[in-house]
Amino acid sequence: MLEHYLSLATKSIFVENMALAFFLGMCSLLAISKKVETAIGLGAAVTFVLAVTTPLNQFLNEYLLKEGSLARIGLEGADISFLTFLVLIGTVAAATQVVEMTIERFSPGLYNSLGVFLPLIAVNCAILGASLFMVKRDYTLGEATVFGLGSGIGWTLAIVSLAAVRERLRYNNVPGPLRGLGITFIVVGLMAMGFMAFSGIQL
Repeated sequence: MLEHYLSLATKSIFVENMALAFFLGMCSLLAISKKVETAIGLGAAVTFVLAVTTPLNQFLNEYLLKEGSLARIGLEGADISFLTFLVLIGTVAAATQVVEMTIERFSPGLYNSLGVFLPLIAVNCAILGASLFMVKRDYTLGEATVFGLGSGIGWTLAIVSLAAVRERLRYNNVPGPLRGLGITFIVVGLMAMGFMAFSGIQL
């Protein structure tokens, strides 16, 4: 069991990295990756939301949303699976609100530097994508917890690595037409190719 969870964690962090394998959450990744300090703050927030919402959504899907799940409480024939997207997004929005209020209370500087991208975690496709992957792959609660935490760590690793590279690029003579987003897209592409090397790892 431990080996299975370790394999799932490694896979979600490196092999199926939300940012570099599926290119989810790219708007925040590109916008906030100018400074390492800010990138770490946003990465920690995304990791927390993923670690909370993925297992919570698994629980809700298993005991409320999945077809036939309401039969356990005597509501046979009732099916509210059409509310899946609404419930998943509502869970993410609630967790994001908690994170936003916490950061605003305890770290006003980070709150101001993240700006509009902090509340936009609620519509970050990487977070919703993790819950949708979890539903499609029919993960258990334990698997969903490991997958959510691993996905958050992987996304954080991607944004912090990109921020570190972009900070160094300021001191390099980048050709004029490639400055800004141009060289950033190239760096992200090279990072994605590098992370593909982990796909050969078998635990």
